[in-house]
Amino acid sequence: MTAPDGPPPRRPPPRDVDATLALLAEGRYVADRGLATSLYLALALGRPLLLEGDAGVGKTEVARVLARALGRTLLRLQCYEGLDLASAAYEWNYPRQLLEIRLAEGSGGGEAERRRLAAEIYTERFLIKRPLVRALEPDEGGPPVLLVDELDRADEPFEAFLLELLGDFQITIPELGTLRASEPPAVIITSNRTREIHDALKRRCLYHWVGHPDAARELAIVRARAPEAPEALGAQIVDFVQRLRREDLFKPPGVAETLDWARALLALERRELDPDAVDATLGVLLKYQDDIAAVAGPKARSLVEAARAGLPAAGDG
Repeated sequence: MTAPDGPPPRRPPPRDVDATLALLAEGRYVADRGLATSLYLALALGRPLLLEGDAGVGKTEVARVLARALGRTLLRLQCYEGLDLASAAYEWNYPRQLLEIRLAEGSGGGEAERRRLAAEIYTERFLIKRPLVRALEPDEGGPPVLLVDELDRADEPFEAFLLELLGDFQITIPELGTLRASEPPAVIITSNRTREIHDALKRRCLYHWVGHPDAARELAIVRARAPEAPEALGAQIVDFVQRLRREDLFKPPGVAETLDWARALLALERRELDPDAVDATLGVLLKYQDDIAAVAGPKARSLVEAARAGLPAAGDG
C-alpha cells in the first residue's frame, strides 16, 4: 500500500555551498557555483536575493526548486505595471465590513454595540491577505519562499512598498499595526533589467547576475530537463543555440527556449538537426520576426552544418 501523495517533508536549509548545489541538482536545476554561493548566503544570513538577467535564463525556477526541495510553500507575486499595495500585500474586505455595520444598525444596538463595532471593524477578520502579508505568517512547513517575479515590470514607486518588508520582514498596516514574521521567509526577487532597480532596494538584498550558461552547463541542463533527447541531438541543439547567441539579435534565446526547442524537435521525431526542421521551428527559439528573418535560410543552414560538424565557433579560442 503506497502512502498518499502530499507536500514534501520540511528540510533544513543547506549547510554549505556544495549542499546548495546538490539541493538544486535534486530539482534538476544545474547551477554554477556563483549562483549556489549567493543562494546559500541568502539563506544563511536571512537576506533577500535579487537575481537579474535576461528572460529565460532560469531566475524564477530557482525559487520553484528551492520551495520544492525544502518542502516549503511558494508564494509568487507576479509584478506588472500598475501593481499596488492592495494586490500585493493586503486590502480591507469593504463589502463584509459594510454588511457588519448594517447588521449592527439593524439590531438596534446601543452605544456599547457601536463601540464594539468600531473596535472590531479593522481587525484581521476583515483583512484580505495577499502574498506579501501571507509571507509573514507562520506555516507548519516552515517559513515560505516568497518570489517577487519580474520586479522591473512594476512601476518604480511600488519598490517603496517593499523596503520595510525586505529590511525588517514586517509590514505596517495603519489601521491594524505592524505584522512581523516570527521566522523570515526566503525571498527571491527577479528582474529582467528592462529598467534599473532602485539602490535602496538593492542595499537590502544580496545580488547575483544570472547569465546564459556556457555550452557544457547548457548541455547538462538539456540532459537533466529533456533526458529523452538523443545524445547527438542534444549536443547539436546546444551548439546551434550557443552560436545563435553570438549573432546580432534583438532577443537571443534563453535556456527556456533551448528546452522548448528540444521538446519541439522531439515531437517532430528528429534525431539530429536539419535545415528544414530548423527553419520550421525558429519561432520556438526566437520571438521577434526580424530575428527569425535574419536567421532563416542560409544563416540557419550554415549554423546547422557547423553544429553537426562540431566545428569550433568564432571566439571559442
